[in-house]
Amino acid sequence: MHAFIGLGSNLDHPSQRLISALWALQRLPGLTLRQHSRLYTSAPVGPQDQPDYVNAVAAVDTSLAPHALLHTLQALELAAGRQRLRHWGERTLDLDILLIDNRAIDSDDLQVPHPQMTRRAFVLLPLLEICPHALLPDGTALSSFLGQVTEQPISPLAELDRNALIE
Repeated sequence: MHAFIGLGSNLDHPSQRLISALWALQRLPGLTLRQHSRLYTSAPVGPQDQPDYVNAVAAVDTSLAPHALLHTLQALELAAGRQRLRHWGERTLDLDILLIDNRAIDSDDLQVPHPQMTRRAFVLLPLLEICPHALLPDGTALSSFLGQVTEQPISPLAELDRNALIE
C-alpha cells in the first residue's frame, strides 16, 4: 500500500520534531519511507495566538492496514508529547494520513483522503513537490486546488533537503 503522510509541528523546536518524526517513520516495522518534501513554514489555521507551523509530507509504502497505520502514527504523536488541548491548537507533532492508494475511507476515526487537504497550502505544496501528478480517488488532480490556496502564506525552509533522510 502506498500512502502520503502530512507532518506538522509548532512547539518545542518544530523543525527538529519533524526531522525526528521522519527518522521514526523510517524505522517503523511494516513501513518504508520512500521520499519526503522539504520543510515549510506557515501561519496557523484556527487560533492565531500560537506559533507558526513547520510542515512536510512523506511518501511511504506500508504493509499496515489503514487503521493500524493510523494507530501507529498516533503512538508516534504521543511519544512526541502530543496533547489535544483545543481544536486546531498548537502541537508538538501532528501526523495525518492524507492519501492511501486510490482508496476512500470514511469511518469514525479515519477519513481518507484527509478532508481538509485540498484547502491547505501547507499540505498541497509539499505533497505536489514529491508527487506533482497526485490524484484524489475520484481522479481529480490535486494541483487543480492550488488556485484556492494562493492567499495562504507558506515558505520552504532551507534546513532539510528533500530525501535527505532516505537510506
